[in-house]
Amino acid sequence: MRYIFLLLVFLFSGNVTAQIENPLDSILSLDEYLGYVKTYHPIVKQANLIINESEAKLLKARGAFDPKLEVDYNRKKFKNTEYYDKLNATFKIPTWYGVEFKANFEENTGEFLNPELTVPTDGLYSAGVSVSLARGLLINERMAMLKQAKLFTQQAQVDQQLLVNEILYEAAITYFKWLKSYRNKEVYESFLSNAALRFDGIKRSFREGEKAAIDTLEARLTLNTRKLDLEKARINYVKSSLELSNFLWLNNNTPVELRENIQPDTTTFERIDEILNVTAFDSEDFDVEAHPKIQSLNLKYESLQLNRRLKQNMLLPKIDLQYNFLSQTPDEVGTFNTQNYKAGLNISFPLFLRKERGDLRLAKLKLQDLEFERTTTRVTLKNKIDAVTQEINSYILQNQLTEQLVNDYEVMLQAEERKFFLGESSLFLVNSREAKLIENKIKAIDLENKYFKTKASLFNIMANLL
Repeated sequence: MRYIFLLLVFLFSGNVTAQIENPLDSILSLDEYLGYVKTYHPIVKQANLIINESEAKLLKARGAFDPKLEVDYNRKKFKNTEYYDKLNATFKIPTWYGVEFKANFEENTGEFLNPELTVPTDGLYSAGVSVSLARGLLINERMAMLKQAKLFTQQAQVDQQLLVNEILYEAAITYFKWLKSYRNKEVYESFLSNAALRFDGIKRSFREGEKAAIDTLEARLTLNTRKLDLEKARINYVKSSLELSNFLWLNNNTPVELRENIQPDTTTFERIDEILNVTAFDSEDFDVEAHPKIQSLNLKYESLQLNRRLKQNMLLPKIDLQYNFLSQTPDEVGTFNTQNYKAGLNISFPLFLRKERGDLRLAKLKLQDLEFERTTTRVTLKNKIDAVTQEINSYILQNQLTEQLVNDYEVMLQAEERKFFLGESSLFLVNSREAKLIENKIKAIDLENKYFKTKASLFNIMANLL
């Protein structure tokens, strides 16, 4: 009867890993967790502010084309003498090119009024246009700012995608660390139960005179070693749970602390491609030009090209022409004609153009620098994709080999336990076999974690939002 009991102890301890039940209330899956991160994490919300900021800058740039009303009024009276009373009201409408339409009303009176400011008693009306004939005609600072603001808005969208993707990548890595520490803790819990059952069986056999006292000491050493390993695994699991909580928030920016009864999804391996949306990825069909990083650099390049065109335009002379029709009765048709007008021409041109030429040279250098960055980024992305793809294939093979090793070591442990029962082996050999099994189980978990991280790296390189 004693031999039967001892045999049952060893057989049960060898298979206890598969029989342990964990009565936890809830499972936090990877897709559910990343959904919370993407929806509520403050840094994700902060990334959304980039788009809001670019839209505000676009609105500001459009303001340069807003119609403008200007009123200039001056009056001087001294010792009962009205020196002058001048009113000049102007309504301007800027357009896309270097053309500006304006309407003006002018009313001036006074004893010491400049003769050229003399107008009819009821005031003088004018309607005209001002045109930049060289510098500022095809492109000017106002046009460039608006075009650049539109490009910045598009660039902000892809930059926001990159930022959110980076947060999701970091969150996924933290989840995989949490899953790894949980599985390690499970392994040590199961083998602690094995060691406890074995220690009880050895003690019973010692009391009945069938085992030496040294066997109980060795069984106790193994038991305490398993307790120590479990405590290390437990504290690592607690730390990884707290790290995971850093990514969990509620809608009102309230951090969430992970409850003890929440556990990771141990079936993540089967669903990792679907969750990270990398199922149909093919490195041969990967279009690097469609990558958000390249799109961002392309939009930045277009903006710098606009800046270069603006600097080139500044090399032209400044020639501003103004022409205004004059009338004192604007309500009568035909009063605005070429007989009454006010015109002007303003020309300026720096002799050496050193400032303008320096600005143009700097703009060209920025374009060259960005072109080098685009070329380097394309090559880097392609190489990263190839490296990660090969790494994933390698980890798939390594996982298969490690799984076979674990299965073989389990068989070896069971065989050694049977031999120990028959008196053909020792407790030392049983513990050695078990230590090797534990070592390989931990290696298998570590390899699975590296496989997950590589999948997350692929997700991060692709910048593929969930």
